[in-house]
Amino acid sequence: MGVMTVLRNIAVVGTGYVGAVTATCMAFLGHSVRGLDSDSARVGQLDSGQAPFHEPGLQEILESTVSSGRLEFTDAPAKALSDAEFVFLCVGTPPGHNGAPDLAQLESAIQSVAPYLRDDVVIVNKSTVPVGSGNWTRTVLEDAIEGHRMLSFHVVSNPEFLREGCAIDDFIYPDRIVLGGATPDVLRVSELYQPVLEQSFEGGRRGSLPTLITTELASAEMIKYAANAFLATKISFANEMAQMCEHFGADVREVLPAIGADHRVGNTFLNPGVGWGGSCFGKDVAALISSSEEHGYTPSMLEATVAINNTQRANAVRKLQRELHALKGRRIALLGLTFKPGTDDLRDSPALDIARRLLLAGAVVSAFDPIVKLLPEEFAAIQIAADAYSAAERVDAVVVATDWPEFGLIEPAGLRRVMRGDLVVDGRNCLPEADFAGAGLRLVGFGW
Repeated sequence: MGVMTVLRNIAVVGTGYVGAVTATCMAFLGHSVRGLDSDSARVGQLDSGQAPFHEPGLQEILESTVSSGRLEFTDAPAKALSDAEFVFLCVGTPPGHNGAPDLAQLESAIQSVAPYLRDDVVIVNKSTVPVGSGNWTRTVLEDAIEGHRMLSFHVVSNPEFLREGCAIDDFIYPDRIVLGGATPDVLRVSELYQPVLEQSFEGGRRGSLPTLITTELASAEMIKYAANAFLATKISFANEMAQMCEHFGADVREVLPAIGADHRVGNTFLNPGVGWGGSCFGKDVAALISSSEEHGYTPSMLEATVAINNTQRANAVRKLQRELHALKGRRIALLGLTFKPGTDDLRDSPALDIARRLLLAGAVVSAFDPIVKLLPEEFAAIQIAADAYSAAERVDAVVVATDWPEFGLIEPAGLRRVMRGDLVVDGRNCLPEADFAGAGLRLVGFGW
């Protein structure tokens, strides 16, 4: 992929998942970018061109943009901010009390950058924040600079819609770019994205241009939460249909594709199994529920979305108990540990939730994941194997918890040879039932 000449000076505050991708992709578009983080070890790693997490395509673009001089990382605020015309806030907002986002890190970041900002700077909030946080950002920054100097600044909301495992494509080939704020400020930020909006970079897809959506601050913040809440609800709807199909004797593998064939519905995110996880869906739905309740409204559908998702994780263990009865002393292999394929992220992973339940039931758990080779101390009892067949050695049952493409290539006969039992719980409905049955394996899925 080619790049453009340098356009604008940008600072990115916070170099976690969103910040690292944002900084790298903005530099790819031709801007001069400096990433700022208080974690000097992370800064050193990124500044040497090494991605601190697994994300397809990031390593190559990071190396290229760092070596070109358009991208650098630092833990010195003055170096990162003194020339920055735009400051992107990409600081974590973890769940706090009652599911509401904890804005302490973001508040600290705003206060720490205030002394170094140039006049007429645009603060672009990419952190996932509650509706109304644009006004809060302005107030925090006003208080931080009050009495020190005169400084004009502008606040724009620019929510991110990056899918882990597809973040680079999602940034440079998005469906839409959302900008919230005063019209002149929004237009200034939209210029940063002009190469994306026009797909004018080398490798751009001129026949499929993204939509620019401009709104007020609060609407842009709401769009982020609403989008994730809808996708989570769609998955939970698929799982509710799967549970009903099991009761009624129907096959969800036939039912849901027929529903998704309607263009008003679509097949994406209409996949039953052990449910959604990761750092976004659960956190964002919880935040939306919490914010709604603060205003005296109970979002019943979103509460049901979360409840159904939690039920699916328990259902995986119940299917094992139904077939194996007592799980104490049983050997169970988990295939897949991340919350989805294409990432090394274990946050709110259904696989780890299932593992926790199995360990509490007294099962002996082994596991294989194409990326993850080390688990948190809580899961020290789990034996990490070198491949799927090693994980399945002498086990009574296998549970597919993450639909990595590699698992579709497993040879059922080879799996059956190493297993002691014959049970495979397909937690993602991703395995060919006939092939496994032909190898003498009992394949148990969700919704059939």
